[in-house]
Amino acid sequence: MRHPIVRAVGLLLLLALALPALAANGGLTLEQIAKTRAVTGASVSPDGSQVAYVLSVPREIGAEDDGPAWAELHVAGREGGSRGFVTGKVNVGGVEWLPDGRSLAYLAKRQGDETRVLYRIPVDGGESVAIAKLKSDISAFSLSPDGRRVALLASEPESDERKALKKKGFSQKVYEEDWRPVQLWIAEVGNDKAQPQRIELEGSVQAVQWSPAGDRIGLLVANRQLTDDTLVFTRVRIVSPEGRVLGKVDNPGKVGGLSWSPDGAHLAFISAEDEHDAQQGRLFVVGRDGGAWRDLLPGLEGHVIDVEWRDAATLQFISYEGVQARLGEVGVDGGGQRTLLPAQGPVWTGFNRANNGDIALVGSTPAHPSEAFLLAAGETAPRKLTDSNPWLKDVRLAKQEVIRYKARDGLEIEGLLVHPLERRGNARVPLIVVVHGGPESHYPNAWLTGYSQPLHHAAAKGYALFLPNYRSSTGRGVEFSKKGFGRPGMEEFDDVVDGVDHLVDIGLVDRDKVGITGGSYGGYASAWGATWYSERFAASVMFVGIADQASLVTTGDIPWEQKLVHMGKWPWEDPELFRQTSPITHAGKSKTPTLILHGEADPRVPVMQSYMFYRYLKLAGQAPVRLVLYPGEGHGNARAASRYDYSLRLMQWMDHYLTGKGGEPPAHELDYALPGGDKDDKAGAGKS
Repeated sequence: MRHPIVRAVGLLLLLALALPALAANGGLTLEQIAKTRAVTGASVSPDGSQVAYVLSVPREIGAEDDGPAWAELHVAGREGGSRGFVTGKVNVGGVEWLPDGRSLAYLAKRQGDETRVLYRIPVDGGESVAIAKLKSDISAFSLSPDGRRVALLASEPESDERKALKKKGFSQKVYEEDWRPVQLWIAEVGNDKAQPQRIELEGSVQAVQWSPAGDRIGLLVANRQLTDDTLVFTRVRIVSPEGRVLGKVDNPGKVGGLSWSPDGAHLAFISAEDEHDAQQGRLFVVGRDGGAWRDLLPGLEGHVIDVEWRDAATLQFISYEGVQARLGEVGVDGGGQRTLLPAQGPVWTGFNRANNGDIALVGSTPAHPSEAFLLAAGETAPRKLTDSNPWLKDVRLAKQEVIRYKARDGLEIEGLLVHPLERRGNARVPLIVVVHGGPESHYPNAWLTGYSQPLHHAAAKGYALFLPNYRSSTGRGVEFSKKGFGRPGMEEFDDVVDGVDHLVDIGLVDRDKVGITGGSYGGYASAWGATWYSERFAASVMFVGIADQASLVTTGDIPWEQKLVHMGKWPWEDPELFRQTSPITHAGKSKTPTLILHGEADPRVPVMQSYMFYRYLKLAGQAPVRLVLYPGEGHGNARAASRYDYSLRLMQWMDHYLTGKGGEPPAHELDYALPGGDKDDKAGAGKS
C-alpha cells in the first residue's frame, strides 16, 4: 500500500494532467458530472411575474463534509435573471407561494432547529420567519385559500419515554410493528400563540391538498406507514378541516397527483388503471365528495405524471408518450382534448399555473439537465429562465438519438442511442448497455447523464451507449407496461439483447465488446446478462440488483407490490417460476467479469441479494467477480463521495474488460482525483 502523502500527490497529478486532457477532447469528466446542478421544482407566483425554484447543488467532494446534494431556493423573473433566497448548506423543500404573491413558504431544518420547520420569506426583502413547527419533521404542507391556515404532515413524534429508554440502550426495533403514522395537523399562520391542532384520522397520510373552496382537504392515506402500503394500498380521502370524513375514493391501485378544481367542485388525481397496473398514469376525476371516478383519457398510450386545472371546466396535464413529454388539456367531461406543447423538445417533469394563465415548467433536453421554463399565457413556446450549468456550453457532447427496432416476436421497441463522440470511419465501437429500473420506468429523450450512467463521459472515451425501453416500460400505455407481468426478465431482457443485435447489424457495435449495467431492475438485467446471456456480454456492473426472486419477496419491503404488479404469484405457488427467473440459478453459465455494488442499508433490494450473487459466482469460479458495499447508503447512492466512487469503479471495470487488457480484475483501491477546489466556506451567501 502506498504512503498517504505519495497517494495525495498522485491525486493532484491525476487532476492536473489526465482529466483536462479528456475535457479538451470534448465530453464530460466524471468530476464535472459530480458537480452538475439541476432544477428539481418550480412554482410561479399568482400574477406570473416571478418563478421560485429549487436548485440541487452537489457537495464539493474533498472540500465539504460528505453527504447528499444541498437544495437551495432561488427566484427568477419572467424575463430571466435569478437571485438566491435561501442558499448554501440548506435543504429546502415544498416551495409554495402565499396567496398574496408577496411571500414564499418553504420547508427546511435550519441552524438551531430541532425539526424540519415551515418558513416564510418575503420576496421584496426581509428574513425567513418560522410560521409552523411540530415535534417531528414537517414532511409536506398545503395552505388554505386565504393563507391564514396551513395543513401540515408530520410523523407521530417519538414519546419522551421511548427516547429515555433509547438512551439506556434499549434501541431494539420490532419489524413492521413499531412504525409511526404520518399525521395531519392544522396550524394558524402568523399566530405564534395558537398551537397546531392534530386531526384524528385512521391510517397514515401521504399527501395533502386544501380545496380552493376552503371547506375540505384532499388526502392520500395508507393503512400503515410501510413501503408496501404506501405504494399499492394508498387511497383518496376527503375530510373537513376539523377531520370529519366527507368522501372516499376506492382508487384501483397506485395513486398520486391530487389537484382541486378552482371552484372546489372536483378533485383530479393520477391513478393506476387496476391493481395489476405497475404505475399510476391514468387521469381520473371525482366530485367534491368522492365516489365514482371518471378516466378522462381512456386508452392513452402514455402515462400522465402531473395535473393542474386551467379553470373549473378544464384540466391541464403532462403525459409521457414514448420518449417525449406532452403538455395537454382536457375538459372535466373528457371532451375538448388538445395539445399545448407537443411531445418534442424538452422533456417536462412537472408544471405549475399562475392565476393569469402563465405556466412554469421543469424540463431537460439531451443538451442540459433540468431547468425552469415559463410558458406565458397566449404564447406557444416556453422560454428557459435558468442556466444552472453555464460551463456546459464549452463542453462538446455526443449525439443522442431515438432508435426503434423489432424484437424477436415482432414487437416494436424504442430506445436511445448515444453515439461515441469520435469514431474512426466505419470502425465498430465498444458498447455499454444501460438498463433502467422498475421495470415501471423508461428513458426519455432528455438529459440522462448521472453518476450511475456517465453517458457523455463514456462517449468521449469512444463508447456507444444504448438505453432500451424494453417491454414493461412506461410511456407507452398500460398494455405495453403489462407485457412482462408474471414473466420477469425473460422477454423483457430478450428485448435488450435484440437491441444489441440491431446495433451490431447496422455496423456500429463490436459484438465482442459489449458491457451491461443498471440499477435495481436494471441491476437484475445486469445479473441476467452475466448469467443467462453471459455469452453476449464481456462485462457486467450490477447495482442494487435482484439475484434471487423468492428471497426478494420475503426480505424486501415491497412483497405485495412484487405480487400484484410484477410476479402475479407468491413463491410457494410457483416455485419453478421464481427459480428460473433468478440469476443465481444460472450462475454456472457465467463467464462474464462482474462487478457488484450495493448500499448496505438498502431496504428495497436487501444487500443479501448481492452477497448471494457474489458467492454463487465466486464458487462457480468461471469469471472474475468483485463486491463493493457502501455503508449507510440505501437503494441508490445519495452521498457525493459514494456517487463519485461508483462512477470511477463503473468506468474502470468497463475500460478494463471492454477496451483494456482484461484478465484479472483491476486494483480494488482507487486513486481519487478529488475535484474539491477552494475550501473556504462560502455556503452562507444569499438571503436567509
